[in-house]
Amino acid sequence: MLTSNEILENLKPLKNEKNIAGMARFGIRSEHALGIKIPVLRQMAKDIGRNHQLASELWKSPVHEMKILAIFIEDYKQVDEEQMDAWVNDFYSWDICDQACSTVLDKTPIAIQKSFEWTSSEKEFVKRAGFVMMACLSVHDKKSDDSLFEQFFPYLIKEAGDGRNFVKKAVNWAIRSIGKRSMNLRSKALDLCATILKEHPESKAARWTVNDAVRELNDEKIITRIKKKST
Repeated sequence: MLTSNEILENLKPLKNEKNIAGMARFGIRSEHALGIKIPVLRQMAKDIGRNHQLASELWKSPVHEMKILAIFIEDYKQVDEEQMDAWVNDFYSWDICDQACSTVLDKTPIAIQKSFEWTSSEKEFVKRAGFVMMACLSVHDKKSDDSLFEQFFPYLIKEAGDGRNFVKKAVNWAIRSIGKRSMNLRSKALDLCATILKEHPESKAARWTVNDAVRELNDEKIITRIKKKST
């Protein structure tokens, strides 16, 4: 089995300055990045296989791609609450946050509990993680009843006025994802948007979040897609 040092040595020759510049343009922290594309890292992770211990070692590296690899090889069944909190407090870039939440953290038994908890954090990427978890659960959990996702509404209402870019975009993502689960939740998500505007009448962030969500949930193609899922 490869060690974390050996993996890093295998990654270094793949460094791509053009891709690093592209990451920066998309708002990805790139000072410790090698600019290796995600499909390449996914293939490397597939070759390595699930490995909880190695993932823990890779996560400790400051190199961006080492953390991405850690996410891809982590076994969510071995992730406990302590690790979830440690990881989320290490988040420094939206892509690390989103990959970790959608690949590993939203599959844990306490994903819903942690999503509630993280939304109250003052740290931008911890708070983002809470709402990204809600969005990912809305997409990935195919079996739960609509009522589970309505539990997210008070948290979305409370924090919709947060003007920080990566928070408001995650709130918006969560609302849209919930609303696209079913026609019932689409209707309730639209009502949620109206409530948010009432609760945050002066907030530009809330207004942007709501307008963008309403636009998507009222799109005829989206409505058709939701109706097909609901039948």
